[in-house]
Amino acid sequence: METSIYTKEGKAKGKITLPEEVFGLKWNSDLVHQVVNSLMTAKRMGTAHTKDRGEVSGGGKKPWAQKGTGRARHGSSRSPIWVGGGVAHGPRNDKNFDRKINKKVKAKSIAVILSQKYRDGEIIFMDSFGFSAPKTKDAVAVMSNIASVKGFEKVATKRTNALLVATSSKDKNTEKSFGNISKSFVSEVRNLNPIDLMKYKYLVIENPEVSVGLIKERLVK
Repeated sequence: METSIYTKEGKAKGKITLPEEVFGLKWNSDLVHQVVNSLMTAKRMGTAHTKDRGEVSGGGKKPWAQKGTGRARHGSSRSPIWVGGGVAHGPRNDKNFDRKINKKVKAKSIAVILSQKYRDGEIIFMDSFGFSAPKTKDAVAVMSNIASVKGFEKVATKRTNALLVATSSKDKNTEKSFGNISKSFVSEVRNLNPIDLMKYKYLVIENPEVSVGLIKERLVK
């Protein structure tokens, strides 16, 4: 599998051979759905909380005598059937939403998504950004140049979740340059995850000679 490498000006510079184990897998919707749903569920904060009958205030005294009043018997005014009483089976902030995902399953899902994006023509390999200082206008210029490449025209017109930039190492200039562009996001290749890959339509892999090796080392055991 051979593909082109581009410069930040949008010009083809060279070629790179991609590993089949990462960019040549078949699409597996069930696997991706399972992993993405599990990761999204694990991110839930669980802030919704209700008090049960043992936590609400009051209700220490029996409302009325057990017998002789003609009314239904009640032991506490904090019962869930009373106004102002506790809530039965309500949401609790101590609930654990985590779902276990095996490392191999998560790694496989990333490779499956990368493979599908590559087949759909949504991955572009760029040699280097080379930002000497954090400047938003430089990042905008790079996005415009990417949009000039055939198949990536929507990078310039898509209003949300257009571009995920994966750098080979931490690069503050690149992060800050794209930081003010709401439809883009910068991450290191070692931190690529299924949620971000599914959220953003296009993926830019910077310094592919190093980045592809890092991705393969992480995903292929």
